Amino acid sequence: MAESRFPSPFEVEAPDGIEGWEELYPYSVVFSEERRSYEDDRFWFWDSMHWGSAMTPWDSTFLEMAIASLSQFNSRHYRIPPADGIDFRVLYGYPYFSPVTIEDGSRIESRVPDFVERAGHYFANWDQLYDNWLGKIRATIDEITAINLTPLPEMEDLEVITSGLGTGTGHHLQVEYRRFKDLCLQVWQYHFEFLNLGYAAYLDFFGFCKQAWPSIPDLGIAKMVAGVEVDLFRPNEELKVLARKAIDGGLARVFDTPNDVAAIRAAVAETDFEAHWNDVSDPWFNFSSGTGFYHYDKTWCDYPEIPYAFIKDYIAKIEAGEDITRPIDAIRAERDRVVEEYGDLLQTDEDRQAFQEKLGLARVVFPYVENHNFYIEHWTMSVIWRKLRELGQMLLKEDITTAEDDVFYFRRDEIDEVLWDIYSGWAVNAPTRGPGYWPPRIARRREIVDRFRAWQPPKALGEPPDVVTEPFTIMLWGITSDSVQGWLGAEEGADELTGMAASPGIVEGPARLVFNPEDIGDIADGEILVSPITAPSWAPVFPKIQACVTDIGGMMSHAAIVCREYGIPAVTGTGFGTREIKTGDLIRVDGSAGTVTKLE
Repeated sequence: MAESRFPSPFEVEAPDGIEGWEELYPYSVVFSEERRSYEDDRFWFWDSMHWGSAMTPWDSTFLEMAIASLSQFNSRHYRIPPADGIDFRVLYGYPYFSPVTIEDGSRIESRVPDFVERAGHYFANWDQLYDNWLGKIRATIDEITAINLTPLPEMEDLEVITSGLGTGTGHHLQVEYRRFKDLCLQVWQYHFEFLNLGYAAYLDFFGFCKQAWPSIPDLGIAKMVAGVEVDLFRPNEELKVLARKAIDGGLARVFDTPNDVAAIRAAVAETDFEAHWNDVSDPWFNFSSGTGFYHYDKTWCDYPEIPYAFIKDYIAKIEAGEDITRPIDAIRAERDRVVEEYGDLLQTDEDRQAFQEKLGLARVVFPYVENHNFYIEHWTMSVIWRKLRELGQMLLKEDITTAEDDVFYFRRDEIDEVLWDIYSGWAVNAPTRGPGYWPPRIARRREIVDRFRAWQPPKALGEPPDVVTEPFTIMLWGITSDSVQGWLGAEEGADELTGMAASPGIVEGPARLVFNPEDIGDIADGEILVSPITAPSWAPVFPKIQACVTDIGGMMSHAAIVCREYGIPAVTGTGFGTREIKTGDLIRVDGSAGTVTKLE
């Protein structure tokens, strides 16, 4: 008999040896007895899309900033009628989300005028506001880059005295760190300035289509906004340009050993390849190999062997005479065909006008759904992680820590205390407490996080929802009341999995499981990628694969969007794809029906 609910967050068996784990995270984000009646009756799902591995304390900061900002723009800015946002908790190092659905019809109705006025202003002025947004992001990146978190000097500069400044570098260090935290939150506020509206506009268009044509598949609606040019594809497109320059410059064989970074840099020095690399690498190669939410995710700028390996693959395809361009003309032709087919079924001028208006708006706002990913998760977060490593170097020099990456095992508020310890000791030229206090605590936290990562968190907790109306939960994560019921009824050993029909087509081939960015180099031509979720920087492998299958993700997840734009079949949100499928299994992926079948 299928279970009727998921385990209580208060009854999940803890991993061994994690006593005291709660101190790694702010008190407000862990499940607690004080809120048990609320927390035990809600539905919580593990966001394995963004945080598939246990979080260190500083890494969890961006979970808090992101989801609080998301919810704020839903509930306080735009007044999204059917949903306030997403509540969140941390259980044994993993994030659990709970969509906050509004079920009171009168309350929903009362929010509609505010939403129409506020969202309407953005929709009517989208291009101007978006250009302004780009300027704000670039200015914030510059501000973060300029933050000074270097060690305190032996003596203040004479200019501090002669200028009558009246403050010193000890004070400025505290101010700079607080400013850094403020800027981190600021950029996550910017992240959701447009994104919530992008999903809301698409959901509005989606709802119109479902009402006008009740039998239209979700994929048919998604096809109508396909064929877009977005900045998130730019890093991959630049790799193709570089591959051609390598061939034209007689440098193709240099990339046969992409891990030999020094040799490649020497070989391409003062060539067209190097000139183009220097032109585009900042910002486009501030591209994380993962989601961008972990301090250890490698960026292309800092680890050029990653893009070098992709360039090697593109060189091989070009030399073999293969077409490495994205099939955008075919995708747009199919898009236009679907629009015409369904548009012709509308009976009134009023419906035809509404259809064109809603479709037009969805296409205007849709690029942001992907573009923000590059500007925030990749470019800005790359800069943030570099700045935190700078802070880590300072703590190491002050003997507060024993390794540069120890900084990520502090909570953000604890760093305030550490910097005060450093400042006060520096001010009186006396020993600080930190060198004796923090190293054993950090060592213990490392042990706890390692134990978290060796543990398998449950997919969901609590009471299944009757209905889900929160836009992100539906469009990004692909979580609906139906999909949740599917999780409850799923049995191990099933030969067929169901999920979102995310990108059309039917293919058969061998599966390749990929759990982290280091494994993508193992993907061979013709295999089917099976992963918990994909990262944007995996785009260069999409020309190699036949199809894609993910555990989590909705119609607007990156995996779904990029597969549609590359013409690759995909089924997202299968729930248990990586549990049921093994590397080498022969599988059939039906991206039109949303099914994955094991053939062997």
